[in-house]
Amino acid sequence: MSVRLDGDVIVLEGPCRVEDAEPLLGYLQADRSRIVDLTEAEHLHAAVLQILMALRPALRGSGRNSFMRDWITPALMTGRAADMAPPRG
Repeated sequence: MSVRLDGDVIVLEGPCRVEDAEPLLGYLQADRSRIVDLTEAEHLHAAVLQILMALRPALRGSGRNSFMRDWITPALMTGRAADMAPPRG
């Protein structure tokens, strides 16, 4: 399985398949303050991606390949950019 709980962090590793969606959802529903770590993720099945897009957990890392870094992570961060941008002034 590519989803594991490490303290308050949900770690996604390698190719995350459809069977990883259910435990991911359970971990996030049990505690919405958990962080999802994408650092070692190589691929996200659409079901896993949909859970992340629907629940919008805090994220760490951006994945192991350029597609994850260039397309998936930015899509998950949409709407959060204002919260993460440095203050102007």
